[in-house]
Amino acid sequence: MNKYRELTPFEKSVIINGSTETPFSGEYVNEFSDGIYCCRQCGAALYTSGSKFNSESGWPSFDSAMQSAVERRPDPDGERTEIVCAICKGHLGHVFSGEDLTPANVRYCVNSVSLVFLPADKIEKVVFAAGCFWGVEYYFQQVEGVIKTTAGYTGGITDNPTYREVCTGTTGHTESVEVIFDKSVISFDELARLFFEIHDPTTADRQGVDIGTQYRSAVFFNSDDQKNILENLVAILEGMGYEIVTQIEPLDDFHSAQDYHQDYYRRNGISNSDHVRTNRFDDR
Repeated sequence: MNKYRELTPFEKSVIINGSTETPFSGEYVNEFSDGIYCCRQCGAALYTSGSKFNSESGWPSFDSAMQSAVERRPDPDGERTEIVCAICKGHLGHVFSGEDLTPANVRYCVNSVSLVFLPADKIEKVVFAAGCFWGVEYYFQQVEGVIKTTAGYTGGITDNPTYREVCTGTTGHTESVEVIFDKSVISFDELARLFFEIHDPTTADRQGVDIGTQYRSAVFFNSDDQKNILENLVAILEGMGYEIVTQIEPLDDFHSAQDYHQDYYRRNGISNSDHVRTNRFDDR
């Protein structure tokens, strides 16, 4: 994720101390362009533009948050429910229900100053599969410019598979991680090189002690440019003598895993033991 930004005194008053900006004063009240809203302090992705609506309340309003991105807790006033960034715990605002403003019947009322908006043309996504998704997510979370990682399942034939179903190896899915990144900060080439270095791309259907098609090496690309970069990196590695078995496929469906699989190592205070990074590129 991005490094923590240095906050202005006003930003600190809201994000750290929980104050509220004046209604209709924030820069994102009337912003409805396509993109993603991120935490101003740590850069983590919080809301998509598709969940934003005009509540006429004077603050940016959303009827859903990205998976595992926002935490709820009792507000110090004893009446409302506060919302904070799940990563840095920075104050965002409050959440309300029962107002019947959208079919979701939920309103995340957020201070503009707690957010940074990334327009759609600055964002890319890709799905990497390299063994157990806990370790894969751990590595990509460390990269500046990565704004959201989600553990899940890709490449199978079963709709909305459960973890137990995927573990049988019969659904065709592989454990994978969706990576959403700010391409003005980190390039796809850099992320793809990291992918090839945090697992063994020469081993079919196995990474370490994890065995089965659900642990195969694969990348599910989201554009022709991504495909070309991947094929070029495979050619470089094969030129070095590596016999690459990584599958390169277009991204179709990505199914998010259950909440307890998300951000697993960081939430549980466990060190990554599934993946070890190995330098495979001579031009580093």
